[in-house]
Amino acid sequence: MPSKSKGMGIKTSVKSGNFRKTKSGAGMTKKGVAAYRKANPGSKLKTAVTGKVKPGSKDAKRRKSFCARSAGQMKKFPKAAKNPNSRLRQARKRWKC
Repeated sequence: MPSKSKGMGIKTSVKSGNFRKTKSGAGMTKKGVAAYRKANPGSKLKTAVTGKVKPGSKDAKRRKSFCARSAGQMKKFPKAAKNPNSRLRQARKRWKC
């Protein structure tokens, strides 16, 4: 029986259509999330919360959580934090952090 490879099981390049280009806000596309969920049954992965949300709603809580986690990444990777074109900074901008 062949062994399963580790990882997401989907192509991780922008060219594959699963991830956004850095200029368009980084992160995964709907197609990428669908591919990930197909490769990982039971996954609850969702796309970014980019629109207007009601305070206290599930989406608002997801946004707050992402912003808190990515703020930690800003501390861990100061080089990326200083570069306004880094994937981290662009993703935070897209999430409206």
